[in-house]
Amino acid sequence: MAPTQKSEARAIETPRSTTVSATTSATLAPTASVALPDPIHLYRGGTLHSARIAYESWGQLNAARDNAIVLFTGLSPSAHAAATKADPSPGWWQRMIGPQLAIDTRRYFVMCINSLGSCFGSTGPASIDPATGERYRLNFPEVAVEDIARGGYEAMRALGVERAAVVMGASLGGTVVTAFAALFPHGARRLISISGSAAASPFAIALRSVQREAILRDPDWQGGNYAPEHPPRNGMRLARKLGTITYRSATEWRQRFGRQPIAGNALRASPFAPRFAVEGYLESQAERFTRVFDPNCYLYLSLAMDRFDLAEHGGSYRAALEDSKLESALVLGVESDMLYPIHEQAAIAEALEQSGIDTHFQRLPSLEGHDAFLVDIARFDAAIRAYLG
Repeated sequence: MAPTQKSEARAIETPRSTTVSATTSATLAPTASVALPDPIHLYRGGTLHSARIAYESWGQLNAARDNAIVLFTGLSPSAHAAATKADPSPGWWQRMIGPQLAIDTRRYFVMCINSLGSCFGSTGPASIDPATGERYRLNFPEVAVEDIARGGYEAMRALGVERAAVVMGASLGGTVVTAFAALFPHGARRLISISGSAAASPFAIALRSVQREAILRDPDWQGGNYAPEHPPRNGMRLARKLGTITYRSATEWRQRFGRQPIAGNALRASPFAPRFAVEGYLESQAERFTRVFDPNCYLYLSLAMDRFDLAEHGGSYRAALEDSKLESALVLGVESDMLYPIHEQAAIAEALEQSGIDTHFQRLPSLEGHDAFLVDIARFDAAIRAYLG
């Protein structure tokens, strides 16, 4: 059963022995993982042994270990938020993290967390169960947003960071940081929540339920027991297409694609084959995603997003945050976001403000919808740079 009293949630702050697989000197390996407490008991029940959290890092941890930024991702990205020496390919927030950028690695040590339950290095349904030597698949315990928050908290503590300078995230990450503030009131000095929600809306729940159903009804899913080389690709493709439609605004779709035809698609095998450029874009996004993301991990993280409700921690959003020792917070929302409407970010900001936290709320007039933080860099650079600066 999920904890409902704040005293129970606070209990997970008790220090535990944690090991790190990379050096914990001031200059850290660009890619690493940390061991979670063993065993680790998850928020909604279930236990994991030998679980790990993967992360990538930039900048240097100072001697006082008080300049760390803990960054949580959305559902689909890995911890590769920016290029590193080990992986020089551009990261998903390449233009935001680095020397002299909004998240300035001359000042901050930045660690981007791969969510517990994901498939990019952290323990999840696609990982090997040490008890059986086989993939967990559906034997993996249910993952909650609270567990993702705890993964980041334990990762920073493994490096000797008792209090982060900033905890921040976007999309799912923007939700995770609200759980972080509720569960670990002394865990960070400042918070940045971008396009997040304190509880999933009926619209988001309905959308994700259909996305999950597309995977579950794919014959290749096989009750979660598919071979890695034969995943339920059709279900994943449909799930990703549905999501992609909601990541941008209708205005941006119109301006970007209009009714342009697919170039060079004069010959069609079927009268129902894609004809419009926007269809081709959805297909390319779906194909790229299905090549890298594990379907069972997708199902687990999708459900975690639906089930999270910050009000579980005290009875209301305000009560969940009233013990937080945050010095200040920045909440950013996008006016054209149809997936996480801006009133959801306003609710987070209101709860933080009512809890006595100096809170800055900005409504960004971007046309790029939920994904604006990935593409409308100038607006987010200005807002985050001003807050951190």
